[in-house]
Formats: sequence, C-alpha cells, structure tokens
Amino acid sequence: MKEKIQKIVKLIKEEGVKMVDFKMVDINGQFRHVTIPATHFNEEVFVNGIGFDASNYGYAVVEKSDMVFIPDPDTAMIDPFCEIKTLSMSGNAMIIDSPKNRPLAQYPRNIVLAAEKYMKDSGIADTMLILPEFEFYLFDNVGWEVKPNSVGMYLDANQSYWNSLEQGKGVVVPKQKAYHIAKPFDTSYECRSEMCLLMEQAGIPVKYHHPEVAASGQFEIEPQLGKMSEMADATMTIKYIIKNTAQKYGKSATLMPKPVYGEAGSGMHVHMILLKNGESVFSDDEGYSHLSKTAHYFMGGLLKHISSLCAITNPSTNSFKRLVPGFEAPVTVGYATSNRSAVIRIPAYAKQPNERRFELRNPDATCNPYFCYAAILMAGLDGIKNKIDPKANGWGPYDFNLYNLSDEEKSKLKGLPTSLEEALNALEADHDYLLEGGVFPEVLINNFIKTKRAECRQIAEIPHPGEFEKYYNL
Repeated sequence: MKEKIQKIVKLIKEEGVKMVDFKMVDINGQFRHVTIPATHFNEEVFVNGIGFDASNYGYAVVEKSDMVFIPDPDTAMIDPFCEIKTLSMSGNAMIIDSPKNRPLAQYPRNIVLAAEKYMKDSGIADTMLILPEFEFYLFDNVGWEVKPNSVGMYLDANQSYWNSLEQGKGVVVPKQKAYHIAKPFDTSYECRSEMCLLMEQAGIPVKYHHPEVAASGQFEIEPQLGKMSEMADATMTIKYIIKNTAQKYGKSATLMPKPVYGEAGSGMHVHMILLKNGESVFSDDEGYSHLSKTAHYFMGGLLKHISSLCAITNPSTNSFKRLVPGFEAPVTVGYATSNRSAVIRIPAYAKQPNERRFELRNPDATCNPYFCYAAILMAGLDGIKNKIDPKANGWGPYDFNLYNLSDEEKSKLKGLPTSLEEALNALEADHDYLLEGGVFPEVLINNFIKTKRAECRQIAEIPHPGEFEKYYNL
C-alpha cells in the first residue's frame, strides 16, 4: 500500500495536478464529491481520511453521523472533464473509532467487499466476474416540470422518425429500426467512440459500442468481464463518462429505463461467472447448455428471490414501465438459452469453458450498482447452499418465445413484480439471504424500503398527462 500511495504523490507532482477530488456514493448510487487543493494532499489522507456526514447521503446510521472517507489509490485517475487538472479517487467510508477506524457497514463499496468475502469464506468460489451492458439514450433537447399548474416533459432526438419533416435532410431513423444502423443515420458515433476511449484510459476495457433498437437515440456500450467489486467502481465511472461526454457534444444522456413512450426501454443486463482457483465452477460439458449443477443452483437462487431482488435491481417507478410485454425486456420468471423473453438468458455464443455463463436481464441502471451486484451474488449463493434447482421448481428451461403463448398458458407462468411498491413488499418479506454473513445490514434494508416507498407515494400523488387525456372530459 505504501508504494501505491507514494506513486499517487509522485503522479500529482509529475502531472501538475492542482486539485484532488474524492468521489463518494449515496444510497441511490449517485456520485457526490469533496475536493482539496493538491498542495494540501499527502500520505496522511490515506490514514486520516476526509470527514463527511453520512446522514446527508441517505444512510440511517446508528452511530454518530460523522464519518471519514478513505481514498483507494487503485481507483486514481485524471478526471478528463475538469478544466483545472484534477486527480479523482473513489474509496471506502469508515466509522471513527479508537484506536482503529472500522468500515461503515451500510456504505455501498463496503457491502460489495463484504459479499466477496462471504463468497470466499463459503468455499464455493473465490471470484465473481460480471459484465453489465449499458443501454442509454442521447437526446438533443430534454426538459420537464412538476408544478401545481403544469406537469409535463419534453425530449427530442434529431435522428428520430418524428423529425422526418422538420429535420430537412432526410437522415432520420424509422421507429424501432435503429439496431446497429450505420452512418449517416448514426449521428452520435464520434461521441460514443470518445466515451469508449475515455473508459479505456480509465482502465475499463471496452468490448464494443453500437446503436440500439430505439430510433430516438438509444445506444449501448459493453465492457469486458471484470471482478465484481472492480466492476461496481467501473459502473460508476462508466455512467460518469457517458453523461459528461454527452454534455461535451451538446447532448444529454440518460440511463433511465423508459424515457420514451412506445420505444424500447434501457436495461443493464448483468452477465456472471464464478471462478475458483482461476477455473469456472459454472462449466460442465454434460449439463444443460454446458452449465454445471452449481450454475443451475445459482440461477435457482436468483429466480427464487427475483421479486425481492427487483427492489434493488430496479429501484425506480420508471423501471416498471420498461418491464412490460412486447419489447425485449423480460417479464417471465424463468431461464433458457438464447431467449430474451426469459429473465435469465444463457448466451449460446459463450462456448469456451471459462466463458460459459448466463445473464440476468431485468436490472437497469437506476440501481445502486454496489447493492445490485452484491444482492445478485447473495441470491445466487443462497441457491447453491440450498440446492435450489430451477427446473425442479418449474422455472424452465423455456426454449421458446414466451410472448407468443396463449393467455391460458401465460397465466400458468410467474411474472416479475409490476410495480416498485410490489417489489418493495417482496423485499420486506424476503431478505434473510441478504443478511447472511452480515453483508447487508438490516438497518440499511429497512431504510432503503422506507426511502423508496416515500418515492412511490410522491410519484403517485402527481397527476399524469395521460390521466387528462383519459378522464378530463368524463
């Protein structure tokens, strides 16, 4: 550690860094930050930390709310969006104790680390690799207001089919026909390429980027597989880069699940593999889709707890406007190979033993990634511990399009929650698997449920423009 810290101090001098920025995460998974002049930065910061009030970040702390933030030198990067040269670092929140500080159990980064430790202590695996897919929209104009006399939103994407007359150059994309569409229709190519180059500079290898299905400016960037705790940090950085690069190009980026009525929603599908001593515990040449019993039990744990998981993986009222039939978002509790209508999909293209995996398709990027990835791991480990067989429980495999079933056949299938309130009720009733090993403190879960229920009530009280269309003249 001492060598790493010395490298940071040396980097500050060599690069002419003027400010050092400490990025922290609140309960909703949003960055907050504190900045100090580089002239005041020294090795003691890694010991004494930077003080902050945890209650202002949404954490209901039993202890005094004054905490310290300890930066992690492994996360250091020059922030490409600051005009004044700034070094940025993430890290962990600690409770001020004597003689030694201890981790704030509710802090998201500490929860991911606790989940990884619980996995290692179980003997099942020592590494979880994940690959989240980042779908997002780029708009040229966006705005909204919520007032007593005016409730509404407006957005526009120049490339969209609704601008076929106004655009004047004939370069518009037909509705739901944007998937992998090339120039001249792909008008944000340079913007996304710059996003990917900045991610690579930040130490996040990128697999590819491309236009997604929705014609109104939907795109995807997919990184490479990475260790869970590192990918949680990377998720925050990826969102930061997407949003700030969009601003540079005069656009606005959103990862909200359903910003455009009638167009495809944006998810954050999460691929996963467990390793032990460098070898996959998910691979088996003789198993269904070449997956082992351990992999099936992991899937069984996810499917058993999927309703409560949704409160963490899809924690916005807008999330459930995406999780509806008719698009590629999953609504059925089940698993299958190459089937995007099931909540767990096994990609057929992952043929090599150490690549064999599955993806959970319901999550979206309104989640706190640390909570999301840790909860996924805890649900899967619960499935392995209790040998929850997804096939024996009637959850598949569904090797057919679930959207094409008759209403009678569909009625026999279990679906995902249809609202955030329903998912929160499920989390309240089913969260013991998260408490194992002290990974998720119960006080955090209770506070999370309370906070999100307040959001649900607030949104429910706001008149919707669609209600005026339906009911104004009754």
